[in-house]
Amino acid sequence: MALDWNKWKKRQGEMSFLEHLEELRWHIIRSILAIVVFMVVAFMFKNLIFDSIILAPKEPQFITNRLLCGLGHLVNTNLLCINTQPFNLINIKMSGQLTTHIAVAMVSGLILAFPIILWEFWKFLKPALHSNEEKHTRGAVLSASLLFFTGVLFGYFLLTPLSIHFLSRYEVSADVTNQINIRSYIGTLSSICLATGLIFELPIITFFLTKIGLVTPAFMRKYRKHSIVVIVVLSAIITPPDVFSQILVCFPLLFLYEISIMISKRVMKKKEKNHADFMEDNASDSTENSTN
Repeated sequence: MALDWNKWKKRQGEMSFLEHLEELRWHIIRSILAIVVFMVVAFMFKNLIFDSIILAPKEPQFITNRLLCGLGHLVNTNLLCINTQPFNLINIKMSGQLTTHIAVAMVSGLILAFPIILWEFWKFLKPALHSNEEKHTRGAVLSASLLFFTGVLFGYFLLTPLSIHFLSRYEVSADVTNQINIRSYIGTLSSICLATGLIFELPIITFFLTKIGLVTPAFMRKYRKHSIVVIVVLSAIITPPDVFSQILVCFPLLFLYEISIMISKRVMKKKEKNHADFMEDNASDSTENSTN
């Protein structure tokens, strides 16, 4: 996204500073209202949100658990059979279940309203864009939303069941019994899903950083080895400390990094072409003026 600063300055000249802040305030208000609306919807569908979505990954019949166990039977190993013994969650505060319900509704509202938040951000920047780039930026909003939801689903269906299986059964001593608080369980699930959703935005972030000149394909190729180390560290942070889960995260992130290099390369070629066309037009104008 390249900003037309002349157009932006003209817009600023037509609007006072307070009017500009007022416009930004309404974009923020609409984004918050979208979050609140989806939050209310999620709050109303309590049984669906908790029983069918949040608590489902710990059950043996969850699709990921069943598929992994089926794969384990094909290769004659029980190591892939995870979450075969469902466990109960506990609540230790009087208002714990109510506050948990509200917190889950807020996170659900934020996730569901993510495309609207991006759309409001795009509408705020739209007057500062070149007219021929508005369409591409609108496509970026759609792409960013799809990548975010893909990351959330990846975290929910793959990483969450593995994390639940590992963390719920890990013990430092046989004398210590795991009694898992529901807030701890939901915190783990939501942090994994939100983290993977944001990490999957890497191609979009690369697109914008290349547009403003902070990143180039050569830079990304040069520091590819360093990026692998960063990806491994990120994988270790958002997954339980087992190799299988980290590999599941590393491969998609490495793939996204390579896609980001291709995107950066394409953006750079377009910038160079636009610059060459601009220089050619200036050269033509200079030739015509000297002839006249």
